[in-house]
Amino acid sequence: MFDSSQWLWLLLGVFLLAAVYVVLQLRRRRYVARFSNAGLLASIAPKRPGWRRHLTFALLLLALTVLSVGVARPTAAVRVPREEATVMLALDVSLSMQATDVLPTRIDAAKKAALKFADLLPPKINLGLVAFAKSAEVKVPPTIDRDSFKAAVNALELRESTAIGDAVEACLDAIRTFSAATTAKGSKPPPAQIVLLSDGTSNSGKKPLDAAQDAMKQKVPVATIAFGTPSGTVDLPGEGVQPVPADRTTLHRLADATHGSFHTAVSEQELSAIYKDLGSQIGYQTVHRDISWRFMALGLLIGMVAAATSLLWAGRLV
Repeated sequence: MFDSSQWLWLLLGVFLLAAVYVVLQLRRRRYVARFSNAGLLASIAPKRPGWRRHLTFALLLLALTVLSVGVARPTAAVRVPREEATVMLALDVSLSMQATDVLPTRIDAAKKAALKFADLLPPKINLGLVAFAKSAEVKVPPTIDRDSFKAAVNALELRESTAIGDAVEACLDAIRTFSAATTAKGSKPPPAQIVLLSDGTSNSGKKPLDAAQDAMKQKVPVATIAFGTPSGTVDLPGEGVQPVPADRTTLHRLADATHGSFHTAVSEQELSAIYKDLGSQIGYQTVHRDISWRFMALGLLIGMVAAATSLLWAGRLV
């Protein structure tokens, strides 16, 4: 991309200069061919540098081409950390998270990955934590204090049931409250996103898809992660061994309804990779930076080389 693409017309001048050079070289050859006394020609017209003369002109043309592109102010896509953004991480702390199909347990693997996620986000990104089981609770409101976030993650305890819809609503409330308190009047609030991890079916509180509608109104996408294996089980007191497969369908629909992304993870390594990818997507943005200085520097360098070869082989700057 170019910020001043109209200057690319200068390349036409470079093309015309090259064409004139070719025409002059052809005329010179025809003139030499018409000269009948080759011996006399050699005595009055010493041998020219030949291909070296062409190389010098070729370098000059290359320098002019690069400089012409530089004048058009080319840009390059660069990933830079976001200055402002809010991320709410919602972790499922239902009893099914004690299943051992993900070692050592689902909850321990999830905690470890969440701590890595906190380190992956740029330091200026506000990060909050919601824990949900039968109900959802904001453990840490959006903050750049990573230590408080990590302490809250490590202190999470398991409870009964799973309320995915309530978790989304709790995250939205935290984002709304934080934005109202930190955004100047009349200014656009910074982008926000929810990352929700769950391993089971929502069986309590608000329906996930109803909460998705509220997220859409607030323009907050929800990235969901279905964590655990399809064959996971947990031994519950008084209930025996119970199957606890991740409810991929509900989480997929929740992500789609909010224009978020859906992921599946059946190991701590996969979960960490997903958090790394999400951290890259959320914490960074692609901007176009002016890189014309690179072309100017390269053009000047090539021009200097052309001048040096001309002086070395021809003894003059032509």
